Amino acid sequence: MTHLAPIRLTKELVLQALQDVKDPEIPVVSIVDLGIVQDITLVGGRVTVSITPTFTGCPAIELMRREIIERVRALGADDVDVPIVLDPPWSTDRIAPAGLAAMRSIGIAPPHPRFAADRSLSLTPAVEAVACPWCGSTRTSLESAFGPTICRSIHYCHECRQSFEQFKALGP
Repeated sequence: MTHLAPIRLTKELVLQALQDVKDPEIPVVSIVDLGIVQDITLVGGRVTVSITPTFTGCPAIELMRREIIERVRALGADDVDVPIVLDPPWSTDRIAPAGLAAMRSIGIAPPHPRFAADRSLSLTPAVEAVACPWCGSTRTSLESAFGPTICRSIHYCHECRQSFEQFKALGP
């Protein structure tokens, strides 16, 4: 009778497994690519995955915590902790390029980077054109600052005549 050796858990294995945990509101983006995974620690038999919600009071956080625990237990861990960490707060600048591309693939314009190269003081905020995720045109207009979730707004493209959502630039 052969016995299979247990898998030795590593941070990389846990991170790879967490790629399967998707944001419930944007199911093509993993929590890793969304940037809510702050840290992974393995001490003794305990695995701790610290996460930061996209905003305080995020209704999907408990669902994501349960899925994280399930995925890590499937790797062989018995003791899994998923604390919520609010400092530093989450920012859209944490979204990985793969997450931005996945948003675009389903018609959500990704957020602009929050920190531009020119950080000069201005009395009027810069308004950047939002590129349409369907055709790429920047001939777009804001239709509503409020979309289906707190983190998205509704825009209209004057080229392809499609409405689309944009993930708002958020963060500290």
